[in-house]
Amino acid sequence: MKFRLLTMVAALLAATTATAAPRGFTVEDLVNMERVGSPAVSPDATRVIYTVRSTDMENNRGNTQLWMVDLRAAKPAPQRLSQHASSSSDPEWSPSGDAVYFLSARSGSSQVWRQPVAGGEPVQVTNLALDVDNFRLAPSGDRLAFSVAVFRDCADLACTKSRLDAKEKDKATGKVYDRLFVRHWDTWGDHRNAVLFSAPLGADGKVGSEPVSLSGSLDGDVPSKPFGDREEYRFSPDGKTIVFSARIAGKTEAWSTNFDLYSVPAVGGAAPRNLTQDNPAWDTKGTFSPDGRTLAYLAMARPGFEADRYQVMLMDVASGQKRKLAADWDRSAGSLVWRADGKALIVDAEDIGQHRLFSIDVANGKVTPLTDKGAVGAYDLRRDTLVYTHANLQSGAQLFSMKLGGKPKQLTDVNTERLKDVRFGESEQFSFAGANGETVYGYVMKPWNAQPGQKYPVAFIVHGGPQGSFGNSWSYRWNPQVYAGAGYAAVFIDFHGSTGYGQKFTDSISNDWGGKPLVDLQKGYDAAVQKFSWLDRSRDCALGASYGGYMMNWIAGNWSDEFKCIVNHDGVFDTRGMAYSTEEQWFTDWESGGPYFKVPENHERFNPVHHVNKWKTPMLVIQGDLDFRIPTAQALGTFTALQRMGVDSKLLVFPDENHWVLKPANSVQWHHTVVGWLDQYLKQKP
Repeated sequence: MKFRLLTMVAALLAATTATAAPRGFTVEDLVNMERVGSPAVSPDATRVIYTVRSTDMENNRGNTQLWMVDLRAAKPAPQRLSQHASSSSDPEWSPSGDAVYFLSARSGSSQVWRQPVAGGEPVQVTNLALDVDNFRLAPSGDRLAFSVAVFRDCADLACTKSRLDAKEKDKATGKVYDRLFVRHWDTWGDHRNAVLFSAPLGADGKVGSEPVSLSGSLDGDVPSKPFGDREEYRFSPDGKTIVFSARIAGKTEAWSTNFDLYSVPAVGGAAPRNLTQDNPAWDTKGTFSPDGRTLAYLAMARPGFEADRYQVMLMDVASGQKRKLAADWDRSAGSLVWRADGKALIVDAEDIGQHRLFSIDVANGKVTPLTDKGAVGAYDLRRDTLVYTHANLQSGAQLFSMKLGGKPKQLTDVNTERLKDVRFGESEQFSFAGANGETVYGYVMKPWNAQPGQKYPVAFIVHGGPQGSFGNSWSYRWNPQVYAGAGYAAVFIDFHGSTGYGQKFTDSISNDWGGKPLVDLQKGYDAAVQKFSWLDRSRDCALGASYGGYMMNWIAGNWSDEFKCIVNHDGVFDTRGMAYSTEEQWFTDWESGGPYFKVPENHERFNPVHHVNKWKTPMLVIQGDLDFRIPTAQALGTFTALQRMGVDSKLLVFPDENHWVLKPANSVQWHHTVVGWLDQYLKQKP
């Protein structure tokens, strides 16, 4: 009996020890994490609907469902509202707060559905011949606005459906074009436009009549492609007007960033009216004040520049008079939400390696921060209750609520149980004197099992964009915790050109891709190694994607003695080929001061192909074959150069991925291949 008792105790202790034993974070952990997003606060500010995306590894895809939290509860208890093999997304409350509208393809195509909050089965609201891509409910609850991809010369949706069906049966597969875009992001054009429609809801709460086109008379997409969403159109508070953003296509769409705001009656019957014709640059995200008298929106100043500062603008609806709000605030706003009293706007913006929420006083432009460190994602505000997602380098997004002027309260605790035995790598922000002696910021991260006095091999990660940032946030693609979990230290620098440090700093990379940014990376690495003794510079690998991939090619020829290996994902190899094959031409035009045929010397100044004869560092090249931003020929050129130069190299191609690796199984393969490449060169014995 005593022996049996001792055995049971030993077994229990062993099990407890095994469960509690810390371990590093893995890619399997990453792809299986639940992802919180899209908060929508109820009209009375007592509840919030949000989405949780889980991973279906068996079917190799994500699945998103709706959840709800009662904001009045002392201890938040999330309640699941939807459960289906098809995702449910884009939640929006009914005006009375008794139901939530959402998108789902559970009927076989993407349509709008209505879910009673008190329980019961969801009701299908739209039953259109084509997919609904996004939607908004009128404040009065009696009308929907939504976007559908159609042939603009078709009189109704059935016409578009008929043409698509006929094309499916046609054995000829050729596509004919007479203007750009021929393809965009990861899709070949099929001559359809995303057109904004509206339709009334009948007594049964469903759309029963043929929808009315609101933007079909314009040669453009509403919302914009490839990433535009319902943030680009909104109802006025009385539901009578819709304001949307659109760019007229014509022959110049591929090199134009001239989006304008248009106003149109919600019931249709009139041509859209251009509200921002005076600005030849980007105008977007118009949103009405609670009294409907003022339209707030975001505007860039320089045509052709996609990374210009988004200035917050206010327009008097009656007169059309415009003014800048917080003109001296040197940050680029992301989204806008009015405070209930109309006296302030809540905006998000990158700020010195963080992504924060701010309140801007409409009367005097005073900017007040609402959140501190970390990264705010989606957010919503009703009355005085703000709900937002928040993440950082040690945690994926969780949902928080906050009374304006109060303290945040955490509402969700997803992944905590799943990752209870994971020890994350500790991170720290640092600064140094970079190019031209200017202050530049970066981050370091320790391996999960770092011990005092030990040195660790380094993953030196370079962000893309190039106008972007690897700050205090969480990523499901380039996440330094995966490298920390594999025993590596990580260093990532927000070099000249990064966002969140003022527009002048962001501007400084244009026409200088291989100049100041490389200096920053070199000086930043020097500063990190001097400050953090646990970085082992004798064992390091550089990694980057997009512009970061370009920098891998540039480093290979211009900093060739530093790294033991390189990982290059979707990187630019030949700037001439890039200029003529990328889809969004405005990008390469701006970054090099004009199109290649006008200023070839600018494009060639920092062209990696001119330095191939100096390449000697082993390189892993990765490419998504559906990447039309940086086409596959760039990766093939890189790999061919490496092979011809006799440099140890490997090519990984994903036929079904674009500029990003999104499918769970592909993400697992990507990470194992990349970490394996690092292990090969950094963990082998001398």
